[in-house]
Amino acid sequence: MPVYQLIDELVFPPPEDADPDGLLAVGGDLSVKRLLLAYQAGIFPWYTEETPILWWSPDPRLILEPKDLKVSGSLQRIVKKNVFKVTMDQAFADVIKGCAQTERPGQEGTWIVDEMIAAYCDLHEAGFAHSVESWQDGNLVGGLYGISIGSAFFGESMFSRVNDASKVAFVHLALLLQSWHFTLIDCQVTTKHLLKFGAREIPRSEFLERLKKALRFKTRSGRWNSTEDR
Repeated sequence: MPVYQLIDELVFPPPEDADPDGLLAVGGDLSVKRLLLAYQAGIFPWYTEETPILWWSPDPRLILEPKDLKVSGSLQRIVKKNVFKVTMDQAFADVIKGCAQTERPGQEGTWIVDEMIAAYCDLHEAGFAHSVESWQDGNLVGGLYGISIGSAFFGESMFSRVNDASKVAFVHLALLLQSWHFTLIDCQVTTKHLLKFGAREIPRSEFLERLKKALRFKTRSGRWNSTEDR
């Protein structure tokens, strides 16, 4: 399968043209307009400092419907005890930097390079990227971030400095999205961690159909607050 070289024009090749690993295109930029176009097409960037910008659309795709969220009994108890104070969009830059600094098994370095941090902070300022923060004793100890368009939330990364901090943030987000009638959380690639929450793999073709329907809904843009009217 060919890997496309992007040009200055804001266009992407069809996601179905990705190679067997999901790699679709190389190059382009991380402008707000290009990123939004990519996510609406089921495409996302993922690369390192040693490579150009790489764009992916894997098959199968891991998703979680908020209504299908599964929470273990032990995690439910932690949530109910309010072990962590959870906020939204209060420390976006700190959350994405926390994700970039987290060491992950089998991964050398990080794909959240400085260029990515700046680009997603721009998306946050534009009202499309959001963070969920877990705090303990006034310190940021975990969280996650992603992009919201229509009734879809595209999860990007999470981190924990204290056990269960990111899990509690994820549960908080999924329950909130459920109350807001979101239809889709894109988890991108499969991990055992997310499977335990009820995520499941679906063919890319099905994902693109679900995404198409999700994009018909009005985007809840701007800063998020978990106490907003639901």
